[in-house]
Amino acid sequence: MATPGFWDDRARAQARSEELARLKKETARWERLAGDVESLGERAAAGGEEARPEFERRYALLAREVRALETERRFSGAYDRGSAVLSIFSGAGGKDAEDWAAMLRRMYGRWAERRGFKTRTLNEHFGELEGPSGWGIKNVSLEIRGPYAYGYLKGESGVHRLVRISPFDASSRRHTSFALVEVMPEFVAPGEVAIKPEEIHIDFFRSSGPGGQNVNKRETAVRITHLPTKTQVAVQVERSQERNREIALKLLAAKLYQLNVRAQEAEAARLRGQAPAIEWGSQIRSYVLQPYQLVKDHRTGQETAKVEQVLDGDIDEFIEAELRQAK
Repeated sequence: MATPGFWDDRARAQARSEELARLKKETARWERLAGDVESLGERAAAGGEEARPEFERRYALLAREVRALETERRFSGAYDRGSAVLSIFSGAGGKDAEDWAAMLRRMYGRWAERRGFKTRTLNEHFGELEGPSGWGIKNVSLEIRGPYAYGYLKGESGVHRLVRISPFDASSRRHTSFALVEVMPEFVAPGEVAIKPEEIHIDFFRSSGPGGQNVNKRETAVRITHLPTKTQVAVQVERSQERNREIALKLLAAKLYQLNVRAQEAEAARLRGQAPAIEWGSQIRSYVLQPYQLVKDHRTGQETAKVEQVLDGDIDEFIEAELRQAK
């Protein structure tokens, strides 16, 4: 980094700095793990029944970290090691679906917090009413920064279904709500996707908050539409149009990359004689609060009755089960 000219290309320099930081953190992690294993071995050799509870506690923590390392070794995709952009779109179900989208936003935020990842809201389109989970959400895009964030989260893409007694129904009837989760790599190499200036349309608008009030007086938020595919992205996180435009273009590139990947997967499935799943119809997980409590992943069969813990971000068992099946 001290080499003359290193910072001339700030984007490339930033990427290399982040990679160096990642490698240093990874090395420190292995060194700490080796030290913990040695320490645990010494404790086991010392014996003593009074030391058993502490030994079992430390062993469980160590075993969990080893499983995480084993999981990360499965990540072989081009962007699996990097950060992610996770978007949530409310579907059928009206106010209930918007509240469900807000619940999912909190769930993934809590998951990221547990892992020490940083999150940032790139764009958020609120619903018209405030519910039990705060203001409802029509759609939201979250940047989740941390090592392997995309590798862990990419299997979360798909439709998530909620069954509960509606808090908006005066008759306390059971409602079913749907939300679509979409996960993209935070950064896609420029060579992966070509975006021609004549193929995009850019709109500027004011950022809005809950209840529809304008957050900024100036039109700093940016919406970009890719005309050939009708793909659309919006960013309102920064205070300047130019910065939001830069982020939106990167987000568009990631979205187009995902479209290409899905098209290739669908074609491969067709050649194998398999019927590709329809995106919105491919329900991947159900969260049932009434008449019983159960979260079930329909791809892996993984399930648990600890619904509240799952909605509080404890989703690792579902992520890891999907990763094992994918390989």
